[in-house]
Amino acid sequence: MNLKDYHSKHIRIVDKWGNQFTGLADYYHAEYGLHVFNREEESIRIRDYHSSGLDSKNYYIFASDIQSIEEITVHGTTELATDRLTIREYLPEDAPYLYRDFGTDEVMYRYTGWNPYATLEMAKKTVQKYIDSYKDPHFYGWAIEFEGILVGTIGVYDYDPETNSIEVGISITRTFWGHGFATEALKAVLEYLTENEGITLVTAWCARDNIGSTIALERAGMVTVRTETGGLDVDGKRYDKVYYEYRRG
Repeated sequence: MNLKDYHSKHIRIVDKWGNQFTGLADYYHAEYGLHVFNREEESIRIRDYHSSGLDSKNYYIFASDIQSIEEITVHGTTELATDRLTIREYLPEDAPYLYRDFGTDEVMYRYTGWNPYATLEMAKKTVQKYIDSYKDPHFYGWAIEFEGILVGTIGVYDYDPETNSIEVGISITRTFWGHGFATEALKAVLEYLTENEGITLVTAWCARDNIGSTIALERAGMVTVRTETGGLDVDGKRYDKVYYEYRRG
């Protein structure tokens, strides 16, 4: 059993006491175990964002305590990870931060006019709606986290079974603009949708004036397919609407 092979994969572990752990795995070498737990042994960490309390969100299972381990196939909104980001399901406690960092900052919805976090109550209802939708394997909605801080959101909408296509949208809070987080998160989601979910075509759009979004979409591998002059009306202001596509393979 080579635990390193399971790093950044979705797995199921059963320990020698019969406890079962399912989630995205992080591999830790023996030196880490010695330094943190005074136990010089390799381990796997599985995060559980739906448990209460900081300690209960991280489970470290040491190699000698593992009875079985297997990679599993997941669908719908499941946790993804990049070098810097955790792309996870929404939690009820995200609502106040979404209201503060997105809902009250008009710059965040300047080019869309869409603000589901305009009040704290709206933010709570929106987050709960997302959470209630996770039982649908064709629903995709993530919060983006950096070092424990909620820095953005990414959602995928309007799946069309006839064309096997879906639309993606992403937003990063203004405090964290310029760090490449949108590109990094979008790349991970595009790969997941096309490689894991088998979706052929992912689309997106943005106002041409929204330079940050156009850069992020293009750097993530999406290509411009057409521009609709004056096609976007936001609060009486018109912008050129640019359409993007990402195709599998």
